[in-house]
Amino acid sequence: MEELIVGMIPARYASSRFPGKPLAIIGGRPMILQVMEAVARSSLLSELYVLTDDERIAEVVTAAGGNAVMTDPRLPSGTDRIAAALATVPGDIFVNIQGDEPLIEAKVIDATVQALLADPKAEVATPVRTAARVEDVLSRNTAKVVVDQSGAALYFSRAPIPCRRDTQTADPDPVDFLLHVGLYVYRRSVLERFGRLKSRLEQLEKLEQLRFIENGIRVQTVLVDYSPLGVDTPEDLQVVEELLRQRSVREKSG
Repeated sequence: MEELIVGMIPARYASSRFPGKPLAIIGGRPMILQVMEAVARSSLLSELYVLTDDERIAEVVTAAGGNAVMTDPRLPSGTDRIAAALATVPGDIFVNIQGDEPLIEAKVIDATVQALLADPKAEVATPVRTAARVEDVLSRNTAKVVVDQSGAALYFSRAPIPCRRDTQTADPDPVDFLLHVGLYVYRRSVLERFGRLKSRLEQLEKLEQLRFIENGIRVQTVLVDYSPLGVDTPEDLQVVEELLRQRSVREKSG
């Protein structure tokens, strides 16, 4: 029997740096609709839902013909929101897509889904990329990851890992590091347990994926050629809008 693969886009209205971000206008349309359009290009998703804590976002989504599910604003992470939505959303495999990345590429979604399908032992899959800049390696805003020889994640951290002890330079070589790309694919069974799992490491690092690692859940990674560019501040809107315009031009000419 073919498994039902469902895309889930958590979209909160509240944001300390950018309140109402999902409704910010990019290219004449609310950003959440731009994200939905990009995700819909995936060849593997059967359904797509937006999970939100605000009626205004839900109204925009449903008016455009999309599916919206209301979730508790007190839930701490996107994964918690998806786990809570299982009560009303059917499916076997769920894909957690960032609601502030209108430039997300369908091929990244599909590659991550395929990584989970190809590994019966894995309960979660997530993409990673090779670091290109020292700034990203040193930044606490980017999660680094170390993996075993099969690509399963050993640990995620905001610190630069692994540490090359014998380096002779002050700055690390970016090629030694893998950066986490914030997209997840989960089996339903692990989401049903997620809310009951405890993780001291998650609390320390503020990285929800550590809840899986600390509880012995296999997280399979897949290496992708994709550098995410999310909208974190109002100033990011113009940058993303121009990149979307350039992509549209390329698609029309190609």
